[in-house]
Amino acid sequence: MSKIPYKIYLEENEIPESWYNVRADMTAKPAPLIHPATLKPLKFEEMQPIFCDELIKQELDDTTAEIPIPEEILNFYKMYRPSPLVHAEYLEKELGTPAKIFYKFEGSNTSGSHKLNSAIAQAYYAKKQGLKGVTTETGAGQWGTALSMACAYFKLDCKVYMVKVSYEQKPFRREVMRTYGADVTPSPSMTTKIGRAINEAHPNTTGSLGCAISEAVEAATSKEGYRYVLGSVLNQVLLHQSIIGLETKKACEKYGIEPDIIIGCAGGGSNLGGLIAPFMREKLRGEKNYRIIAVEPASCPSFTRGKFVYDFCDTGKVCPMAKMYTLGHDFIPSANHAGGLRYHGMSSILSQLYHDKYIEAVAVEQTNVFEAAEIFARTEGILPAPESAHAIRAAMNEALKCKQTGEAKTIIFGLTGTGYFDMTAYEKFNDGTMTDYIPTDEDLAKGFASIPEVNL
Repeated sequence: MSKIPYKIYLEENEIPESWYNVRADMTAKPAPLIHPATLKPLKFEEMQPIFCDELIKQELDDTTAEIPIPEEILNFYKMYRPSPLVHAEYLEKELGTPAKIFYKFEGSNTSGSHKLNSAIAQAYYAKKQGLKGVTTETGAGQWGTALSMACAYFKLDCKVYMVKVSYEQKPFRREVMRTYGADVTPSPSMTTKIGRAINEAHPNTTGSLGCAISEAVEAATSKEGYRYVLGSVLNQVLLHQSIIGLETKKACEKYGIEPDIIIGCAGGGSNLGGLIAPFMREKLRGEKNYRIIAVEPASCPSFTRGKFVYDFCDTGKVCPMAKMYTLGHDFIPSANHAGGLRYHGMSSILSQLYHDKYIEAVAVEQTNVFEAAEIFARTEGILPAPESAHAIRAAMNEALKCKQTGEAKTIIFGLTGTGYFDMTAYEKFNDGTMTDYIPTDEDLAKGFASIPEVNL
């Protein structure tokens, strides 16, 4: 085995040239998106008013394992990829653990996160189709930032509906989007029918991703030459994000690293799904038995306290319905929740894998998350995004278990991005004013009440 360097970089010519579609190896496929009126699986032509044609094909493809990455996208990837797999030696020393900890760092681009991997792909297909522009939603702002960059590169119009509480708490993230030419609107807004209805039903609401999705879809479908694009949850997004896991797997093979545990934060599922993709392929084929952990916020616990049913993907009920772990499309996380990971549901792919017990899930409180973030920043020198810090917390917990047992397990987690636009949250933690909010069963019951009855 070669000596493992602190940072493992692949060569430019080692960037994977195809995405990996994990559905091809799943015996139990994710349930299809269904039409809310007919309750039948959506057909290609029914999805065309919302999504780009090539992305619809990727969304519906359950059988093709390897999908070639177009040359234009590969060329863009080379601006910031391959990203490093880092041996967290200083964190290991701080914890006094025999465990080996590695993290895949996706924050070394201007958007500051992994979101650019799919944003550039979706913008490329929109441009190829001859569209004028795209609309989207964003929670903490990483996806909106990434999409604004991608649209600027392909000279596309970009309209972003940003969850209101994030719009107010993260003005610098908003300004990066505007710098790249995006039009950014706090959601729910008064510029769409759905936004006005949500504001009337929920006065002074801080918003949710479900609300912002509804507005973005309405804006796309009501204007000629526009389509809606999404930064997480959808099959196509997890496909594009598989570049993370494919690079990680190559780096592991290059230096003889055998992970025991793979950890990723989970909001809608794009980062986690991308990181675990090639490892899950081996697990599905019975070749390896990795322990895979999804980490979600205790304030928005889709996996650990949600229901595995068909639900609307958005609050306004204009999107298709997906079978997923969900808290109900009317669920709105507490404004006290400082990070992203605010979506009421979860990727259908990950939901099926969790249901079939290929992955496990834990929920963590945000004060524990920020405690882990500060330890990581002080030892590894990177200020992590709050979303990433969920994975850091779980990785530290597993490493501390190894300290107790003496086991030298190898842990890999996804560091999805940097937290330099999240200083309001860090300020609250440092001032001691941050608190933990965990929804009660009664709180969750309100969201569950919005889930439609679907018997298929």
